[in-house]
This record gives sequence, structure tokens and C-alpha cells, in this order.
Amino acid sequence: MKNTFGQSIAVTIFGESHGDAIGAVIDGLCPGIEVDLDFIDAQLSKRRPSGKTDTPRVEKDNYSILSGVFEGKTTGTPIAIVIPNENTKSADYQYGKARPSHADYSAYCKYHGFEDYRGGGHFSGRITASIVAAGAIAMKALEKINIKIGTHILECAGVRDNAFDNISAEIDALASAKFPVLDIDKGDKMIAQIEDARMDTDSVGGILQTAIYGIPAGVGEPWFDSVESILSHALFSVGGVKGIEFGAGFDMAKMRGSQANDAFEIKGGKITTKTNNNGGINGGITNGMPIVLNLAIKPTPSIAKEQDTVDFTSGEQVTLQIKGRHDPAIVRRACVVVDSVCALAVADMIAQRYGTDIFLKGIK
Repeated sequence: MKNTFGQSIAVTIFGESHGDAIGAVIDGLCPGIEVDLDFIDAQLSKRRPSGKTDTPRVEKDNYSILSGVFEGKTTGTPIAIVIPNENTKSADYQYGKARPSHADYSAYCKYHGFEDYRGGGHFSGRITASIVAAGAIAMKALEKINIKIGTHILECAGVRDNAFDNISAEIDALASAKFPVLDIDKGDKMIAQIEDARMDTDSVGGILQTAIYGIPAGVGEPWFDSVESILSHALFSVGGVKGIEFGAGFDMAKMRGSQANDAFEIKGGKITTKTNNNGGINGGITNGMPIVLNLAIKPTPSIAKEQDTVDFTSGEQVTLQIKGRHDPAIVRRACVVVDSVCALAVADMIAQRYGTDIFLKGIK
């Protein structure tokens, strides 16, 4: 099992949903970076369930930083973050009946029955709390070099939000949004649809749109370590992500080259493009425009409706009605997770391009 992502700046995650704790280790951050505990708390609160659109399972996320931080600054050694699990109900889970669209059966095939199945174990969305805590440190480091990241719900249950336009200001507004959309009225309609799904013992998915603003041109590699490759690698590690597109994405297949191409221009003494159909990336390398990407998020697979499945321990065809505490939609809580994953991936790419001390010296 490989649980580490990154080259210059690497993050390793550990833990299970109903184990004693989950956590992350960040290795490679330079010394002297400020660690803002209030910001970590704020980021974790965005991921925490809140209201009828989310699971009733609420964890306090009383994290501890065990190493790598002294007097509010990174020391340059590995940062170990531990978050205890305090609100578990393991009796809701039984082994053998494969929950549709979950990892129960595939985990059994790989780990031969030794996996911790409670609450999904290591495959649970609960593990993303440690990614959010680690990502909060990376996001603050990126802010020091004027890179910021934001995600909103572009579409949910047939309701579509506005796309990013005035990206810098919209990212700032999303930082304090209770429900991460650009149009509040559209957000209210999404919430109503999510609640309808919950009342019907069902769930809904959606599309998230993320913008990475302020990243300089020249970051990334061609071919196998392209910016698209690295971000996709990281983002597909988030449970529920089933598709990704950059810029105009699949809509580019409907265009002619004259429509899809981003014409270059000089604006205010800076080279930029008139459009951003390529999502800020050419040849696998950033071109100085904002990176914009969309993620398809599947409906939460844990639903209370009766479903056909198998008991893989007995080899029998059975039915299953899932019990426990689950989200009718994960799109709201997933936004901060996506921000965090992108922050860790971008911080690693920046460090590979400029060196790890860039977060103190700045980009010249």
C-alpha cells in the first residue's frame, strides 16, 4: 500500500475511519514557514458536517501537531499531524456484504480479509480530514508567494452555478462562504435538491470547479509529469472523484481550432491570453493564466434504499439496506478537500521548479 504523494514536498496519510486516530506527515517544507492554527481550524470546520445536507457524524477534529513546528514556525523536519476519532459507531457495519460502489469487495480482494472494514476503514472519506489539515499549511505557504486556490460547486442535482469569471475576488469570497457557490440563490436551490434526495433515502453528486490563481508561468514538466498529470494523480485519490477536465475540457472537442486556441497578447507589460480554454497549461507547463479545472463527483454511494449485492464471504446473492450516518451529498464538504489536495500538489511542483526555500525568499 502506498500512501505518500509528492517529490520535493511529500505528504503521507495514515489511519482508519473507526481507528484511534487519522493523520498526516508532511516532509520537505523549508524551515521558517508560519503555521496558522486558526486557519487549520477554519479549514477543518469547512469539511465538518453542518446541517441536513451532511452526515450526522460530527467529529471535533481536535488535532495535535507532534513534530516539525516550534514556536509557530516550521523547523524543516517532518510535520506530524494526528486527529483522534471520537464519534464512531462500529456496530453499524458488518463484514461480507459488499456495499455497492464502495471499496468493500476490492479491499477484500487485495488485503485478503485483514482490512479494517469499520466505516470503510482506510478508504473512508474521514481520512480527508488529515489531508485538509496538511493542506492548510501548504495553502498558507502558497499565499506567501501570492498563489491562492478556491473551489465552488458548479453543478449539483441539475442546478448550475456561475462559472469562475473574476477569479481572484471570487476565491476571496469563497473563503468565508457557508455553502461554496458564487450565486447564493443557486446555492439555495442546490440545498433544496440535496434535502429532497435525503428525504427519499437517496443521494446526489455534482461538479466542482477549482481555480489556482497566481501560479507563475514555467511550472511543470512535459509528458509524464505535466501539471495536468500531477493534479489528476492527486485529485483522483479523493474518493468520489470520477472525472476531471481542464479549461474548456470536453467542450473543446466540439470546437474548431480557431475557437479553442487561446490567442496571446501583451497586457500591462505582461504576456497573457485573451481566453483560457486550455486552463492555464500549455505543453504540460503553466503559462501564467489561472489553472481552472472541473471535477465530476459521484453521488454518495451509502444510501438507505435496499440494493442488490453479494456476501463475498459466503458467496451468496443477497440484498443490503445500509445503516449508519451518511451524506446525501458530499459536494459541499469536498470543496475544501479539493483545495487542500491542489495546495499540496502545487506546493510540490513549485518546490521542484524553484527549490524548497522559495516559500521564504519569494519568486523573483
